[in-house]
Order: sequence, then C-alpha cells, then structure tokens
Amino acid sequence: MKRKLTTIMAMDVVGYSRLMERDEEGTLDRLKRARSAVFDPTISKHSGRVVKLLGDGALVEFPSVVGAFHCAVSIQDELSQRNSDIDEKQKIVLRIGMHLGDVIVEDDDIYGDGVNVASRLEQIAEPGGVVLSQQVFDQIGTNASLPLFPMGPQTVKNISRPIETYKVDFGVDNSTEHIVRFGDFELDLALFELRNDGTPVPTEPQVFDLLTFLARNSERTVTKEEIFDEIWSGRIVSDAALSSQIKSARRVVGDDGASQHTIRTVHGRGFRFIAPTQKPVAPATNGPTLGVSTDMLTVISAKPSVAVLPFENLNRNSNEDYLADGISEDISTALSKNRWLTVIARNPAFAFRNSTDGIKTIGQKLAANYVITGSVRKAGPRVRITAQVVDAESEHSVWSERFDRKVEDMFDLQDEITEIVAARIEAELGLSEQRKAERRPRKNLGAWDLYHLGVSEFYKFTLEGNLKCQDLLRQALELDPEFASAHARLAYAIVLGMVYFDLDPEEGLLNEALKASKRAIKLDDQDANSYFTLGRVHLARREYNLAIDALEYARELNPCLAVTYCGLGDSLAYEGRLDEAIEQFEVAIRLSPHDPFRWAFFSYRALAHLFRGEYVEAAHWSRKSVQIPNAQYWAYAHLVASLGHLGESEQADKAITELRMIKPEFDIEFAKQHLFYLKRDDQLDIYTSGLRKAGLS
Repeated sequence: MKRKLTTIMAMDVVGYSRLMERDEEGTLDRLKRARSAVFDPTISKHSGRVVKLLGDGALVEFPSVVGAFHCAVSIQDELSQRNSDIDEKQKIVLRIGMHLGDVIVEDDDIYGDGVNVASRLEQIAEPGGVVLSQQVFDQIGTNASLPLFPMGPQTVKNISRPIETYKVDFGVDNSTEHIVRFGDFELDLALFELRNDGTPVPTEPQVFDLLTFLARNSERTVTKEEIFDEIWSGRIVSDAALSSQIKSARRVVGDDGASQHTIRTVHGRGFRFIAPTQKPVAPATNGPTLGVSTDMLTVISAKPSVAVLPFENLNRNSNEDYLADGISEDISTALSKNRWLTVIARNPAFAFRNSTDGIKTIGQKLAANYVITGSVRKAGPRVRITAQVVDAESEHSVWSERFDRKVEDMFDLQDEITEIVAARIEAELGLSEQRKAERRPRKNLGAWDLYHLGVSEFYKFTLEGNLKCQDLLRQALELDPEFASAHARLAYAIVLGMVYFDLDPEEGLLNEALKASKRAIKLDDQDANSYFTLGRVHLARREYNLAIDALEYARELNPCLAVTYCGLGDSLAYEGRLDEAIEQFEVAIRLSPHDPFRWAFFSYRALAHLFRGEYVEAAHWSRKSVQIPNAQYWAYAHLVASLGHLGESEQADKAITELRMIKPEFDIEFAKQHLFYLKRDDQLDIYTSGLRKAGLS
C-alpha cells in the first residue's frame, strides 16, 4: 500500500441542489464556464492536480502548502469578482477546506484520514470562505497574503478528535454587507431571506423582521415594548401574539423554548439574541497577517480580552528564548483560569514577536482590550524579569513590575514568576474594569457594566456600598440570569453584609447566599471564584469542613487566585489548624500584595496569630491592615484585642478611639453577635478577653 504526505483541497458549490432545482441547464453551464475560466487554470498555475470531480465540487492535491493556499485564495477572489454583476440566485459560490495530511495512493486516486479532514473542513467554511487545519496554518507562516483567524477546535462528522482550524479573512465584500450570519444561518437583509447552509428557509415576513431586529440588537435584552413598536408599529397586540412569533422565530432557526440556544427569554424583561453573530470586517493592512477578528471573539457577557505577547529575551543568546517564551505561555495559561477574562490564544499573540506596530494597533488586530508585554535578562546565576499590562485603547500602563531572582531551579523559577504575575494581573485588570464601568454613561448599562459597578461598590467595604452592590448585581441578573459571576458575587456580598456590617445574621440570608453560590457553580463549574464564594458561605454557616473542601477545589482550579488562599487560611484557623492557616495567608500576600482585599489578608492573619497566643505578631499584622485606606473596622478591633493581651494600655486606648470613630457602637456584645461564624468557645474567649483587657466592655 503506497502512502504519501500531500496538501488536500476540497471544494464544494454552496446550495448546489437549490441552484439545480431552479435552473438545471443554466447552473451546469455556469459551473462549466467557471471551471474552464477560473478553477482549471488557477489550479494548474499553482501545480495542483484535480484528483476527482464530484459534480458539485472537486478534490485537488498540491505538492506545496503555500501553493495550495494561494490557489484557494485566488479562486475565491476571482469568483467574487465574476459574481459581482450576477443575480444572487445564479451565483456560483464555493466553500473550500484545506489540510496537510497522510493519504493512501491507489492509481490516480487518494484516500484516508487526510482526505476526510479536508472534506469536513470544507463543510464548516462560510460561503466564499476558506478553512485551514492547524497543519496547513503551521506551514504557511509569513507567506499568508491575507489574515488568518483562529476558529478554535472544531468537532466534525466522523472525525473522533477535535480539529484546530483557521479561516481566511477576505475583508469586506460590499455584496454581502447586508448579511448577518449566526451558526449555519444567514439573514439576507437585501433579499429578505433566511438561509440555512445556503438553502432558503421559508419564513413569514413578521418572523423575518423579528429575527432581524433581535440579531441587530444582540448585545442587549430587547424589551417587549420595543418589539411591539418595531414589528407591529406600536399597534396594540396581545402577549400571546408576541409569544407566537417568538415560537415561530425559534422554530425556523432550530431553537425551542427549552434549549433557547439562539433566542433567550429574559423573564419580566424581554428577549435576547444570544447566538454569536458575524459581520464582514476589513482586513489588516500592516504588520503580521495572523490575528483574531472581533467577530471570532464575540461573547455575550462582553468579557474583557487580554493578549500576552512573547516576552523579549534581552540576552544575545537565542538559545535562551525558551525561558521568555515559557513564561509568556504560562502566564496565558494561568490567566485563562479566570473565567471572567478572554485570553487570546498563543499563536496569534506570538505572531507579533518583534512587531513594530504600536500597542493600540496590536490590540485592534488581536481584538484585545489589554496587552501584556515583558522581558527576560539573565546574568550568571541571576535573572531579571519585567512585566507590564497596557490598556490597548488608551495605551496607558495599568500595572508594571520587575522581579529579580536567583536561578536555582529554572522550572521552579518559571512557576513562581508565573503565579505572581498572573495573580497580580488578575487583580489589576479587575480594578481597571471597575474604573471603566464607573466612567460609562449610566443609561442603557449592560449586565457586565452593572456587575463591575457592583464590584466597585463592594470594595468600598461600607454598609451603603454593600447594599448598592447587591442592588446592582440583582439588576445585572435581571438582564442576564445565567451570569455566573454575578450570582457568586451576590452570595459573597450577602455574607459580608452580616460579617462586616449591621445586617443581623439570619438563616434566611444564609440560605439565600448558599442558593446563589450553588447557582453560580451550576452555571459554570470550572470557575474558581464560585467555589471560593461557596467556601465563604459554608464558613459563615459554621460548616468548616465543607468550606475547606470548596476552597481547596477553588485553589486547584486556579492556583493564582490570591483570595482563595486567604479564605482557606481563615477556614483552617477557625478549625484550629493554625500553622496551616498562616502558610495560606503567606501565599495570598506573596501572590497579590496590592489586592483590594489585602487588608483582609493581613487582618485574618492577625486573628490566626491571636488564636495561637502570638500577640506581638497579631498586633504587627493588625497595624499593617489598618494602614490600608479601605480597611474594615474589624482590622481595628483585632488590633485592640492584640494590644489588650500585650498590656499596652496607652496604645490600646488610642486603638479603641480609632475603632469607635469608625464603629461607635462596637463593644464586646457587638463583637460576639458578629463573630457568629466562630464555633470554638476558646477562640471566642481569647478574642473577647483581649477586648476586655484593652478597656472595652
């Protein structure tokens, strides 16, 4: 059995059966002319060989991957030009798939997995488009004449493994500017036609208008009143009529009320078109030809996107590129564990190595809100690593830091730097998103903006801020009931309202928090933040073992999330495992020394030392905590208790004065009420006796 490695191109005419049904002779004539004028000469020019014609398509092989790529692009370009003056219903439009693979050769034919992959890629290409496998992409390199955008791993028929794919961006085609695409469907706004895989779908005029209106407003929830105004021109119609049209709209796109994969009902509000839509975009004009289009990264939640560019190796020895590249890749991997971020894949980001483009241009080409850059310099046994996060739109630095380390174990060093950088970037990007949300106009805010406004209020650590946070999060959930992060943050805000503020600890509130945290996990069981919140809720319920289990799993999901270590340390402390607790606080502080919660990292650590009878250390960490502007009153209370045990009466008096300026009603009875989550009497006694010794009653 003879085998060889070859480049396979599979071509297919879009809607061939429909064309033949409308005009059999005319279709055959147009296809014959296209073959003689476009297909055959272009294939021959690039040294291709037509293996076989398939009636509505062809299978072609090439000795050169680059030659095959240029052939596919040329064919689509020429067909597009020929179609510019042809009626829409008579156009010959192709899909093309390409793969580099091993095939079986028998006479003049080829068979095998390589052929099958190319054929399946052709089937997922857009009309007039070209889809490439990873193998083709890797071989083209800088020889691509047009941008190549990643489509991610695709599961295709009869191929057991996912196929990494890329598509060619041909830029804006004026003949298709009126087309909105989603999945296998397209809405042709010029012909008033809905098509599925190129085949028209019979659609009533009102249903077509409804789909169009929802798709054009896919970034938000459309209210019933807006739909009545748009579709029925404000005429009075019943809710039943709207429900009927929604049902019909779902049916023509293969959706229904149970799955709601295209049109989602937002109860009490309206409807939302949630299928990602694609519209033509202009090609990049300068720099690397590998990028990510905005369309490819369309996400319902408007998550911020971040690209990690390859760190620069400042040493002349190119053999040391591995360290810089390794750190860059590891940071991308670590950041991707934060479910609220979209992290651009390695290949498109690394295509900008040594690029002369500015950060703003790179951000536009990669559709990245933030760009991370850095450098590595090694000198003898020491290495210096710098990292910087830049807002791509404004080109302002969000965060930067330098790390100097001694190289003992390269992998340990790489892991340490990756953990620290990823943790600090996560915290800084969160703050940046909050500031952006605060600057946006308060009208027509989306769920994402409302969420970050809520988080901004949350980090004020005041009762008013906590209540505003809860209100904003509930508004976000009204717009998007499946917003996992909003459910998790709401649960945490409810718990902290009882722990930090004047909300009385109630079973009803604890149950609501537990329900919200479990809802977050049901919606996204890979989000470390949701498990972190579940752990904090269990702790408030005095279910320490469950809290520790949830927090350990959160740590496993995202080892760079600093607050998880703090929460775990807190839970271990109340269980009496004080040595382990302090180790966790040390990790939290090391990972994120500028975290919005760092006052709590210090404060909870002070409490662990207090329970261990280490009052000097407890006072030290309490003082560090109260120096942070957003420190909550418990940090001052911990300092009072520590100083009381130390017998430092003068300092204790001063600390009590500061505490009561913040919380005038704080006394021992108040402390007992709000330390409801402590179940060990010895720990509560240590705390209250310290307050009493300091002079509180």
